[in-house]
Amino acid sequence: MATCPKCLGALNEHHKCPRGIFHRVSDALMTAGVGGLAGWLFCLTIEERPAGALILAAAALGAVLATAVRQAISGPSR
Repeated sequence: MATCPKCLGALNEHHKCPRGIFHRVSDALMTAGVGGLAGWLFCLTIEERPAGALILAAAALGAVLATAVRQAISGPSR
């Protein structure tokens, strides 16, 4: 059986090299950033003048939920 020269994995008809570390980290940071922004905006929509801790908690919850949804949609990682 042949091996891929790039990733050294088994080279079959459905072979796909894994993405690099920079791409995976940037995807994760982008997802967390968008989720944090959404949580912050949702908090500002509900409360007129929220406390700083409430904004921080809403942003953190938004980031966690966005990351969880992204992992659930994309399926198991290799």
